[in-house]
Amino acid sequence: MRKYSRYQVATAIAILFHAIGLLGILFVDKDVFIRTTPFHLLLMGGLLFYTAKKINLAFLVFFMLCAFTGFGAEAIGTSTGALFGDYSYGTVLGPMIKNVPVIIAVNWFIIIYCAGATVHTVFNRLLQNTGEGAVGSSTLIKALSVIIDGATLAVFFDFILEPAAIKLGYWQWLTVDIPLFNYTCWLFVSALLLTAFYFLPFPKNNKFAVHLLLIQLMFFMLIRVFL
Repeated sequence: MRKYSRYQVATAIAILFHAIGLLGILFVDKDVFIRTTPFHLLLMGGLLFYTAKKINLAFLVFFMLCAFTGFGAEAIGTSTGALFGDYSYGTVLGPMIKNVPVIIAVNWFIIIYCAGATVHTVFNRLLQNTGEGAVGSSTLIKALSVIIDGATLAVFFDFILEPAAIKLGYWQWLTVDIPLFNYTCWLFVSALLLTAFYFLPFPKNNKFAVHLLLIQLMFFMLIRVFL
């Protein structure tokens, strides 16, 4: 009997649940399936823990930094508009504190960890394919790549997510258009958290994190097009 790796099992589960969610939203009962989002995010976060090569103190610290920093930034944003812009959350994401769904803390971890792991993986592949000397082995170069490219990837993810999230009722903007300020804040907060991702001593390679980022991007692009 073939033995499947954790990455393969987790990826299969992620594809299955995203596919069920997509079909349920589009063809069965939009409201019912949207309200399962908090449980879906908890499952995806759990799969990231399941596939992590080593869950040490540094990894847990990173998780807490993402959760508390992301949630705190959102609380400031919804209360004052000083971060991201003028927006408010809907009720479909579950229980709230300070007008922010608690599950948003987990979502920040998922996005930042997946973005960091993806850029880290791509950078290492470039070193393998071109030779370390061609790209440069400087720690600073790698750090800047993970932090800046990872933050840019996180902003791109938010750019894809925003119109879909509005259609799903996750949140609503109180302005006509999504403000550029939103993406500026995303870039800053993401870069801050990816700095912690890079420098905290825990294994960065996680194939499933790369797969999950791609799966979620595809899910939200399809929601944008068909909902």
